Amino acid sequence: MGLAMHPMTAQDRKPKNRMPDGITMPGFVAGARAPANPGPVSTHAFPTRKDERLNKIDQAVQLALGQIKGRTTLAQRIRVARRARAVFAFEAEFEQAEEAQLKQRLDEVRARLVRGGLNGAAMCEAVALVREGIRRSLGMRPHDVQVRAALILLDCALAEMATGEGKSLVAVLAAATAGLARIPAHVVTVNDYLAERDLQEMQPLFDWLGLRVGCILHEATPDERREIYARDVVYASNKEISFDYLRDTLRMSGGEGNLRLKLRRLENDMDRRPVMRGLHFAIVDEADSVLVDDARTPLILSRETDVAEEASWAETAHGLAMRLREGAHYDIRHERRLIELTDLGKDRLSDVAAGLGPLWQNRVQREQAVCQALSARLFFQRGDQYVVQDGKVVIVDEYTGRLMPERSWNDGLHQLVEHKEGVDITPRKLAIARTTYQRFFRRYLKLAGMSGTARELRAEIAAVYRMPTLPLATRLPVARRDLGTRIHVDRAQKWNAVIDSVQRLREANRPVLIGTRTVAASEELHAALDAAQIPHCVLNALNHEEEGALVAEAGVPGRVTVATNMAGRGVHIGLDEAVVSAGGLHVILTERHDSARIDRQLIGRTARQGQPGSYEAILGLDDFLLNNLRAPILRWLAQRRGSVGRGAGQLLFRKGQRRAERANAQARRALFTHDQRLQGWLAFSGVEE
Repeated sequence: MGLAMHPMTAQDRKPKNRMPDGITMPGFVAGARAPANPGPVSTHAFPTRKDERLNKIDQAVQLALGQIKGRTTLAQRIRVARRARAVFAFEAEFEQAEEAQLKQRLDEVRARLVRGGLNGAAMCEAVALVREGIRRSLGMRPHDVQVRAALILLDCALAEMATGEGKSLVAVLAAATAGLARIPAHVVTVNDYLAERDLQEMQPLFDWLGLRVGCILHEATPDERREIYARDVVYASNKEISFDYLRDTLRMSGGEGNLRLKLRRLENDMDRRPVMRGLHFAIVDEADSVLVDDARTPLILSRETDVAEEASWAETAHGLAMRLREGAHYDIRHERRLIELTDLGKDRLSDVAAGLGPLWQNRVQREQAVCQALSARLFFQRGDQYVVQDGKVVIVDEYTGRLMPERSWNDGLHQLVEHKEGVDITPRKLAIARTTYQRFFRRYLKLAGMSGTARELRAEIAAVYRMPTLPLATRLPVARRDLGTRIHVDRAQKWNAVIDSVQRLREANRPVLIGTRTVAASEELHAALDAAQIPHCVLNALNHEEEGALVAEAGVPGRVTVATNMAGRGVHIGLDEAVVSAGGLHVILTERHDSARIDRQLIGRTARQGQPGSYEAILGLDDFLLNNLRAPILRWLAQRRGSVGRGAGQLLFRKGQRRAERANAQARRALFTHDQRLQGWLAFSGVEE
């Protein structure tokens, strides 16, 4: 059957001589109005969106507006629905077309997209062609919900999709369509493993479409990165892509001013060329993790200090800290993880530091160092915030449970933890350039995201990243059963209850996935399961290399898997018929996390794609979340038996979770405010933007 020809529409003929408001790019007039779709770019340009500076009042106003803008408007919903119908209308025609006819149609649509931009009828036809390309090259057919989600991404919004709905296909639908329009697309994942895996799985599609695709891995050299970034679609982790941007700011500025920058561009200085070619379009997978959870950590390029000096400094700071007493010399603000010196404590420090070197005579530096030493002792514990591996302190990401071997705490905190653990002191890293994920992703001309847990954050995401959130229904009805919450007095009773539940489920031939908050908790449960002679496997930061295999096998009948919060984001847990018949995968939460979203992510590992499944929470009143929570009446009631105790216990955990979520949100706002003050540091011209 032949393919009908589609003439160019008026929307396809729109001129491409302008850029969106607030975007800086050589050759365009600032403030000119234009569609939000940049056309072909020069290899010597570095297009980004200009990031406006916001004072505290502006931020408060944006956050308030985010409550409204966080929800997609009726107009946007109608637009997505209309475009989806247009895409679906091509399905029968494209399925019956010969390969040569489709390739010809692909060339025609590509030309229309380059002329008219990523909008209108040409975009819908391109999505339909990519959908058919997926069917022919990968043997999969993107279902209707995935098509709608891809259209949401192309509309620069965040698609909230339940876990198991196939976000990898959604990302490739949108990224390949952008690639056909010659808009460089970055597909951002949470780690190198997922980036490389998705590229390998989707490579046949890109070959079929005639698009060049690559993946940025940690070991890639600058020349290799430059070549990969020149391709149509690039897969990369948020860490790799953001630090490439930071390094490019140094290559392109060097503090030499805008005139020197322009001169180097004209001379095509190979040593100074950026590896990236601008920030055009980013599709962020697990957007809540990347754009919100990681937003608490600044991104810093640094140089190293002298090791001997750092060791001496850390030893002195700890020595001074040990001479102070809680209550008299300092107070602990547990909810903010903060140490505050009292006036008596400051005077005490001044006296005991009198005979030390000149560094310790500076009051501000002295007090900051001692507060950091106290924080290292009181707030940072092995198996929770870090592990000691091969004689080194390695940070554990508190949201994913993954090791971060290249990350270190700043302001000397890392060296103080190393001294506490008795390992070799490493050099401190002094910042030479810095940014935040909040600021970095705001620089993209087009930004979109996907997440299964974004509804609580839609106001913040809209305020910071200008992205509304649109939730999507699941393709099939959810058959997940909530078996309730049981709260025990202490950890010993909690682990006994977990073991009893596991034994019953194994007798029913059902697999069990048990979530823990920390490495230490996973090891504690590991010991309890060993004592009960229950076969199991453990997935935590100490064996993260096996993540994909362990999570993928968590659906085997009778399998017991203990995992920290990394458990399977992006990895499918397959179930055979026997498991489905027995009731599916069962998930046990053994602690509440700082954020309810993380709990929902773990719960979302079961009952995916219409399959059966169940979950329960087995908690203890001595769990970390309740530490220093001032609610004596609730605690007393929670220890009582019956419905009153259960209700009080659940209220206690909700109170602790809300407190932690508020503290985390305050930390993100504080970092964003601080970064706004330092905005000029990353100006490409060497002056404040």
